[in-house]
Amino acid sequence: MKAALSQTVGKDGMSGEELDNLTDYILSFFGFDTVIVDNRLSPSDRDVFYMLEEAGLLNTTQEEVTLRKGKVWRLHYWILKTDHIIALGKQSRCAKNPESESADSVYKNMDEEVWERKV
Repeated sequence: MKAALSQTVGKDGMSGEELDNLTDYILSFFGFDTVIVDNRLSPSDRDVFYMLEEAGLLNTTQEEVTLRKGKVWRLHYWILKTDHIIALGKQSRCAKNPESESADSVYKNMDEEVWERKV
């Protein structure tokens, strides 16, 4: 999550500590889930979530439920875009260490004597 944030909203000059705090803040809402109900958020929380939606890290959806008395109740949800977050994290890792993307990079860094067979 931190890597994805640094690739999006963190490009505006956020420090590492600010990114850590924002990561903890977001994950405190979601925990091990990818969806939360909007009514858990305060107005200031919701502002942060709208910013994250603009950055492409969150999505929203809604559902209508009919109550017993016939009244329609709309539920709004925030959804983590996990595939996009993971892709941004991998991009960030590869940008920091370009050799990490190829599996054979381990072998390229070995000395030639490692490959010599001693019988």
